[in-house]
Amino acid sequence: MTCQLKIKDLGKMEYESALELQRAVQAGVILRREAIDPDSFQLLLMEHNPPVITVSKRPTALLNLVATESELEGAGVTVCKTDRGGDITYHGPGQLVGYPILDLNELSLRLHGYMRFLEGVVIEVLSNFNIVGRRDDCATGVWVDDAKICAMGVRVSRWVSMHGFALNVCPEMDHYNLIVPCGLAGRSVTSMQKVLGNSCPSLDEVKQVVAEKFRAAIAIQAQVQKEPRQ
Repeated sequence: MTCQLKIKDLGKMEYESALELQRAVQAGVILRREAIDPDSFQLLLMEHNPPVITVSKRPTALLNLVATESELEGAGVTVCKTDRGGDITYHGPGQLVGYPILDLNELSLRLHGYMRFLEGVVIEVLSNFNIVGRRDDCATGVWVDDAKICAMGVRVSRWVSMHGFALNVCPEMDHYNLIVPCGLAGRSVTSMQKVLGNSCPSLDEVKQVVAEKFRAAIAIQAQVQKEPRQ
C-alpha cells in the first residue's frame, strides 16, 4: 500500500463543525481499511473561528477555566467540550491547527510513539524558521525555552487518530489569560510572532512548511515500517 498523505486546507472553521468532520473522516478511514487504495493518511489544516476554549473529559480540566462568563463574552470566546486527550486549551485565528487522521497500524505507531512523531514534525517546522523547538519530558507538546508554542491532544479509535496539534503563529495571546493553558500552572505560552517579531512568517507560509514536513515524515515512517527487522 502506498502511504500518500492527502492534505486539505479548510481555512477558518468553527470548532464543532471541524469536530464532526474529523469524526466522519476517521470513520471513513476505518471502514476503508480493506480497500485497495484507502485514504489512510489525511491531514486537515485550519484556523478556528470564532475563538474557542476546548475542555477535555479529564475531571479537573474545567477547573483550569479561570475566566468568568462576562469575561468570555467580552473576549468573544466560546467554550466547548471535546473528546481529545489532554486538559484545556485555546484555539483561535492566527493559530494553525492540524488534525492528522492516520491509520497508525500502517505506520507501526502506538500512542507514545505517535505523540513523539507529532512533536518531531513541529520541531522540524520551527527549525525551518530558525526557531529552536524542544520536547519536555514532563509535558506533551513543543516548547521554546520554557514556553509552550504548540499544544497537542489526540484521540485514537481502532488505531486511527484524530485531533492533533495547535501551533501558535500569531494568535491573540491575551486570550490565554482566560485559562491555565493545558492545566500547567506557572508555565507560559508563546508564539512564532513573539519569538520572531517582524520576521514572523504568514500563516500561509507556515502552512506550506507544515504540509512539506508532514509529508516527508509520513514517507519516512512508512518506509521504516516496511524495512525488515534485523
